[in-house]
Amino acid sequence: MKLPGEAWLEFKVINNTLYQAATFKPRGFMGKLYWYSVLPFHGFIFDGMLKN
Repeated sequence: MKLPGEAWLEFKVINNTLYQAATFKPRGFMGKLYWYSVLPFHGFIFDGMLKN
């Protein structure tokens, strides 16, 4: 996926609990614009990812 910055997902299992972290390091103004424009949707996307 091409993004205006660097992005990665991290998964950890601690005491039988799955934790997920999404990190995005924006590159310049376009990176910040991208991040804030998709921010409202991340709750739905990542919640669904863990449930599936």
